[in-house]
Amino acid sequence: MFWDINDSLEVDVVADAAGLSTAPVTDMTTANGERHMLEEWQASALDGGRSGSHTVSVPGKPAQLAGSDAVKYKTQFTDPRDPDDDVAVLELRGLYAQAEVHVTGERIGGNGPVSHDAYFDPCRVAFDPYEDNEVVVTCRRPQDRFGGIHDTDSLHEQARVPGIWWGATLEGRPLPYIEDLSVRPELTDAGARLHVTATVVSDEALSDRITYSLRPAGDSRRSGMMDRERVETAGPGRERVHHAVEVRDPARWWPRELGEQNRYTLRAKLGDSERTVTTGICEIAREGGALRVNGERVPIRGVNLTGGTEADVDRACELNATVVRAHASVLPPACYERCDREGLLVWQDLPLTGPGAFDVDRGQSLARTLARRRAQNPSVAVYTVHDDPVEPFTDGLGTGTLDSLRLRWRAWRSNYDRSAADRVAEELPEDRPVVPVVGPPGTGADAGSYYPGWDYGEPSDIGALLDRYPTDVVAEFGAGALAEAVGDAAGFDAAKHERHAEGVTESQAYQASLLRTIIERLRIADVGALAFTLRDTDRAGMGVYAADGDAKAAADAVENALRPLQAFLADTSPGESEVVVVNDLPKSFDISLSWTAGDESGEFDLTVEGGNHWRGGAVAVPNEGTVGLTMEVGDHRIENEYDV
Repeated sequence: MFWDINDSLEVDVVADAAGLSTAPVTDMTTANGERHMLEEWQASALDGGRSGSHTVSVPGKPAQLAGSDAVKYKTQFTDPRDPDDDVAVLELRGLYAQAEVHVTGERIGGNGPVSHDAYFDPCRVAFDPYEDNEVVVTCRRPQDRFGGIHDTDSLHEQARVPGIWWGATLEGRPLPYIEDLSVRPELTDAGARLHVTATVVSDEALSDRITYSLRPAGDSRRSGMMDRERVETAGPGRERVHHAVEVRDPARWWPRELGEQNRYTLRAKLGDSERTVTTGICEIAREGGALRVNGERVPIRGVNLTGGTEADVDRACELNATVVRAHASVLPPACYERCDREGLLVWQDLPLTGPGAFDVDRGQSLARTLARRRAQNPSVAVYTVHDDPVEPFTDGLGTGTLDSLRLRWRAWRSNYDRSAADRVAEELPEDRPVVPVVGPPGTGADAGSYYPGWDYGEPSDIGALLDRYPTDVVAEFGAGALAEAVGDAAGFDAAKHERHAEGVTESQAYQASLLRTIIERLRIADVGALAFTLRDTDRAGMGVYAADGDAKAAADAVENALRPLQAFLADTSPGESEVVVVNDLPKSFDISLSWTAGDESGEFDLTVEGGNHWRGGAVAVPNEGTVGLTMEVGDHRIENEYDV
C-alpha cells in the first residue's frame, strides 16, 4: 500500500518502483517506535549547473549546489518497522518548492511520483517498504510566483537551493493511526472552543472513537478536560474527523509586555496512536499602527525576518520588538513555537513579492493552507498577501529614470490593480487582521514600504513622506551596511550604498543613524515601525546583524529606539525642542526627566499614562554638541543621547 497523505493538497495516489543506487544507507538503528532521522543524502544538480554527486546533510541548503534550479536527493534505508507496525511513514518538511517524491515499496495506485508544492506544509507518504529501500526527492525552483523572497536575488544563492529545508524522518506505524492533528481556537461568549481536525489513516473500514484530552501547558495547576469523538470509515484510506472541544474559563495567551504566555496541549488518542498539538487562546484586532490583543493595545514595533531561526527570534526580543514580520516567506515551525513561548507577535506574509500577475486560485489555495497550518500559533497576529507589487523609480510609478537622490516627493502614482490580492485576502482568517498589500509610496498599499535615506531623500524626510503618503504602519524601511570590507553581496545594492558611505565603520554608522531617525519619528507619530531587516544573508546587507549573528552598530541603536518606554527629542535641529515620552506599556509611570545640552541643563517631573505619549518641557538644542535625556523611573535609568 502507498498513500500520499499530504493533508492540504489532496494529491492522487501515485507510485514509482525505483531501483536501488549506490547511495549510502542511512543508519536506522534506533529504539522501538522512535522516529528515524534521514540526515545523509546524495544530491546532484539536474540543470547542468554543478556536476557530480555530493554528500549533503538534511535539513540544510547545500553550498555545493548554490545556483542550481533543480536538485535530486537520494538516500537509502532499511525497513524501519517493528513487528507491530503495518506501514512506514516518510515525512518531509520544508520541501522547497515544486517537488516529486519516489519511494520503493509495494503500493496501490498508478506509476509516477508524489507531487508537492507548498514548502510550509509537510509532505507525508505512507507505504509498505521492502527490506532495503530508496527515496528519491527531486526539488525545483518555483514554477509560479509563490516562491516569495526565496525566489529573488535578495538572498544569497545558497539560501535558495531547492531542497529539504526543515527535516526528513521515517517511522513505522501500526494501522489505524492519527496522521495529522490541527487546531483552530475560537473565543466564544461561554469561554473558548477548539476546532480540531484529526486525519486518520486505516487499511480497512473503521468504527472507533478518538479520545481528546486538554491540559494547560507548562507548570499551570489549572484543571484539564477529556472528550471523545466517533470515527467511521467505509474502507482503507484516510478520513478527516472534525470535533469541537469546549474550554471553560480559558487562560488567555498574552504578548510578552502584557502578561503570561498561557497555552494548552491537546492530545488525540486512537488505540495506541496519539498526536499532540500546543496552542494558545487570544483575540487580536488591528487599530491603526497598533494591535489589540485581548483588548489591550500593543504598538507595532520590530523587524522583518528574511528566513529565520530560533536565535533570530531571541535577537528580535533583545531589540525590544513586539512584532516580527515573516517577509514574503514562511518561517520554520520552530520559529513560531519560539514566538509562542516568548510572547512575540508574528506578521505573516504569503510568499509572494515583486511585480507581475499571479494565479488567484493558486494564491487562495496557499492562503487556506498557510492559515490552517498556523492557526494553532497564538503569536501569528497579522497576514499579508502581496509584498512590493511594483518597482520604485520605474515608469509604473511615474518617475521614469530620474536620479533617485534628486527626487523630492514627486506625485508618485501607480496603476497597480490590487483586486487579485484582495480576492486572496478573503481566504485568510476572519479572526486576524489582514493587510493585503505592503508597497512603496503611490501604490495605495495598506502598509508602507518606505526607504528615505536609502532609495531617495534623507532619513529625516520620513515626516514629509508620511504627510504626502500617509500610512498607519511602515512595514519596511532601512539601509544596507557592510559587515566586512567587500563589494557586491546578495540583497545589497553596492552602488546605492556608495552614495551614502564607504568603509565598514562609516557604513554601519550611517545605517545606525538612519534606523534610529526613522524609528524615533515613527514612534513619535504613533505609526507602526518594522525595520528591514534583522540579519544579513551575505557579507553585507540590510540586516542590523551580520549573517553570522554578530551585531552591527545599528543593533544598539535599534534596541534603544524600540524601548517600550523612551524619551525622544521632538526636533533635533538647533533651537528649542519639546521632549516626547512614549509609553507602550499598559501602566502609568511617574518620571523624573533631566537633560543636558552643552553647558545647559534642566529637569522636570512628569506622569505618562499607560499606552500614551507625553509632550512638554523645553530643551535647548545647540548648533553642535551633544544632547542627553535621562529618565529616572523608580530604580530604573533610561538614557537617550543625540549628537547634533
